[in-house]
Amino acid sequence: MLVQFLDDLNRWSLLLISPFIYPEKLLNAEHIAFVTESISAQTENLQRAPDSSKEVVKWSDYCSPLAYKPGEPFKLIAEASVDNFSSLGIAFLEDRLQMDNGMVPHKIVSVHLQESALKELAQEAPPVKEQSTQMDEVTPAGTAVKSGLAGQSEEEKSKPEEEGDHEEEPNNLSGEHHHLHLSSCHECLQLENSTIESVKFASAENIPELPDDSSSKLEEEKDDCLEKGMKRVNLAGKPPNVLIYLGSERAKGKFEQVRSVLQECVDAESYTIYQLHQEQVLRDPWIDNSLLLVIATEEPISEGNHKQFMKFLSKGGKILGLSSSFAFGGVRIKRKNKLRRTVHELVVSKKDSPEMKLDLMVSGCVFEEGRKEDTGKVKTLCRLNNAEKDPVIVHLTHGDSGGEAILCQAHLELDSNSMDVQTEEDFNLLKMSNTKRCEVLKELLVSLGLSCELSELPTLTPLYLLSPDEEIHLAFLKWLEGNVDAEGLRASSKVSLKFVSSCDSEAEVTPSLMPVVTEMGSFSSEHFSLKTYQQNLQTKKMGKILLFSEVTTSTMNLLDGLMLDVPEEMGLIAVAVRQTQGKGRGGNVWLSPMGCALSTLHITIPLHSNLGQRIPFIQHLVSLAVVESVRSIPGYEDIELRVKWPNDIYYSDLMKLGGVLVNSTLMETTFHILIGFGFNVNNSNPTICINDLITKFNKEEGTKLKPLTADCLIARTVTVLERLIDIFQEKGPNGILPRYYKYWVHSGKQVRLHSEDGPTAWIVGIDDYGYLQVHQEGKGIDSVHPDGNSFDMLRNLIVPKH
Repeated sequence: MLVQFLDDLNRWSLLLISPFIYPEKLLNAEHIAFVTESISAQTENLQRAPDSSKEVVKWSDYCSPLAYKPGEPFKLIAEASVDNFSSLGIAFLEDRLQMDNGMVPHKIVSVHLQESALKELAQEAPPVKEQSTQMDEVTPAGTAVKSGLAGQSEEEKSKPEEEGDHEEEPNNLSGEHHHLHLSSCHECLQLENSTIESVKFASAENIPELPDDSSSKLEEEKDDCLEKGMKRVNLAGKPPNVLIYLGSERAKGKFEQVRSVLQECVDAESYTIYQLHQEQVLRDPWIDNSLLLVIATEEPISEGNHKQFMKFLSKGGKILGLSSSFAFGGVRIKRKNKLRRTVHELVVSKKDSPEMKLDLMVSGCVFEEGRKEDTGKVKTLCRLNNAEKDPVIVHLTHGDSGGEAILCQAHLELDSNSMDVQTEEDFNLLKMSNTKRCEVLKELLVSLGLSCELSELPTLTPLYLLSPDEEIHLAFLKWLEGNVDAEGLRASSKVSLKFVSSCDSEAEVTPSLMPVVTEMGSFSSEHFSLKTYQQNLQTKKMGKILLFSEVTTSTMNLLDGLMLDVPEEMGLIAVAVRQTQGKGRGGNVWLSPMGCALSTLHITIPLHSNLGQRIPFIQHLVSLAVVESVRSIPGYEDIELRVKWPNDIYYSDLMKLGGVLVNSTLMETTFHILIGFGFNVNNSNPTICINDLITKFNKEEGTKLKPLTADCLIARTVTVLERLIDIFQEKGPNGILPRYYKYWVHSGKQVRLHSEDGPTAWIVGIDDYGYLQVHQEGKGIDSVHPDGNSFDMLRNLIVPKH
């Protein structure tokens, strides 16, 4: 059997009862460390029940779990004696090995945990006192852990089930793991990138025979600090599973829909989300191995399934009902057909803040009082804003082990694109409440014990030097030869770039130093197609030399060290899939979600030119270019995308879906301008995106317009912008303003000047320098300026600069 060296424990989560926390309990020489990979049963159609004629070996009875890594496959690091590891291996070969989490064991490999990693873990692990305090805060009362990790003794196994207290054992490990990151990671062999040898393919001759007593007595150790400091926790290393029950609905689309909404809310690194099929409810051991059950079906719940769900609650489980038929105790479901699939205003009660109002699609059901003796266990969290004040979200408790359920009859899991929205008014109401919908769903999940904290920032990735024109690419490489040092470094105060022909996975990428791979043949990305970009870029100069990154700090920084020296015909552009430090107006920093078009473009403008004398106009030209990149495509002319002065892109006059930031530097008689622009293309949440508008248009008009992609629209925006600049340089503002007014949101809008109580004025247009013109009755027309984020058109507030 191949032994892997594992000194990289980054992205693994430490179990609180793991010996890693206690250095004196680290592996002794006679024990074997190993990794078990398991997969969900449905992944390989493994729906059959275990063969009852075979003696099942339970994984946790033969080893001690140390750490886990959520995902598919789910991975567990554990340690076992040589004999117990052999027993596991034989059971695995004979398909008798049962995982505690109900999943199917897929691979097993022994690993060597490097001493340096263990020492560093021992140093980084919080002290025992801190650990036990955290456990006290979140774990319901129960008996103290005995000997920790080695499993149950024969004496314990022989006790009748009702005499033990493991029925009360809480399964919730939410928030109880510690992410391990070692400073020596880059020197390690990464387990997930290595080939794991499966025991199934190892020679059985290498595995010792099982002893006659196949129950294999397991040693029990005493650990006073665990006994005194911690409540009972999950000794079997149960994973933080979230299960979604859809009844008999087999459509994969429904499961993917609900799962994607949950993944947007919870810390994706901490939870694994699976579907609980109807046939698994009574059969599989999911009750003891799940943190949360989401019930998202309107179908009636059978008596047997209802009993299982209540058993889950009695063992401390959590249930979230999403427009489901599940109810119990102090509430019953009452049908109101006139409400079915209609949009209504809801009022959400908030503990320490004012009530929140939002518009959601409701199921057609509300809650009413159930059993009198249980009504004290019911709390209304949200009601319809109608005369009856019908409850639509309620919180219930069950049993003495912390079981609780939140049941909803409003579609928190669906946005306007997921439903058959009948009117434009409903679409607008739902989209304008979308951010609040996500906020409410997160609050409900947090109250059920899940972590919705923002997970750690994505890892920065190398840059790639790309070009749609091979000749310009070669010319740029030729220019580089004389403009980098011997190591290929181009230094800059913001981000230094190190140009390399190829890049291995261990190359260091930091916010201040980033490798740039110059060989285009090695480039591939599922999020950006150079071919699509090439097909849609029709420019003379702009956007010809491209720096692309999957994850970077900010595209605004990447061109800083190049822009002043690169020949003008080599138009620079930086494109990223995600930014960790995106820059906005007023110095705002934001983490961009997947699905945005993110780019910074470099252009030069002569000082003594029409645009050089009116630099503020550039932001208006870019906003217009983004809108026209969509609305100039045949068939897409009526997509409701608009510009909002001074630098935003909007859906109608309702919601922002993009913005522009311009930085200019005057060098002698030339402006060097960095234009940062970002807009939502395919990310519906938390607000709205361009493809939402296309979907809406298709529903209303019966068309079949295709969704658009970021690579296409970035190229089209740059193409349109180059043409708009040429027109402006030739004809000045009058050559552009008719097109700008065609798409802007302000015609006839009324605003107040100076403050919210200031004088009223009417917007009439833009002056020759790009500033907003307003007409104040009795005082004529004035130009007003934005003032960072204090300019908020949605509140009708303009703060002029004097």
